[in-house]
Amino acid sequence: AAPATGSSGLSGREIYAETCIACHSADGKGAFPGVPDFTRKDGRLSKGDDVLFRHVMGGFQSPGSPMAMPPKGGNANLTDGDIRNVIQYLHEEFGS
Repeated sequence: AAPATGSSGLSGREIYAETCIACHSADGKGAFPGVPDFTRKDGRLSKGDDVLFRHVMGGFQSPGSPMAMPPKGGNANLTDGDIRNVIQYLHEEFGS
């Protein structure tokens, strides 16, 4: 089957609450050591949306971090559109 590119219809906020919040926390500062702090001006959100998309899509482990983010944050049902929606939400909620 071709990868789903549209959105599930959920907002970025809803996707974050369902999929991301357990590790990244409600305040975006990370719930565990090694989880990036989205509120830092020079942090993960400064990397550019294409980089963020690739990291969410394929999973990512920060150098020195004891844990890795699984592909799609562990939610195999996320579409490309869902991932783009959550990245937009991250910028709106935690970005400068």
